[in-house]
Amino acid sequence: MKLQDELYNWKQENVDLVNHPPHYNKGKYETIDVIVDTLGDYEAISYCQGNCIKYLLRMWHKGSALENAEKCLWYLNKMIELLKKTKGKNW
Repeated sequence: MKLQDELYNWKQENVDLVNHPPHYNKGKYETIDVIVDTLGDYEAISYCQGNCIKYLLRMWHKGSALENAEKCLWYLNKMIELLKKTKGKNW
C-alpha cells in the first residue's frame, strides 16, 4: 500500500462521517443548522424524513451499509428532536 493510501485510510478512520462530516462543516455553521434555520423547525422534519429514506434505500448499494444505517439513525434522531420541538404547533 502506498503512503498516500495509508494517509487516506488514517484520515477516514479518524473522521466522524456520521455525526460531523467535515464536508458539512466548512464554514462557520454546520449545514443542518443552516437548513433548519432556513426552512424552519417544522419544515425541516420533512427534510430529515427524506434523508432517512435516502440512506435506507441506498444502504446495501452504496458505500458502507453500517455507515448508511448510522446516518439514517442520525436523521431520525434529528427528526424526533424537531417533532418534540414543534409538537402542538403544526401537527
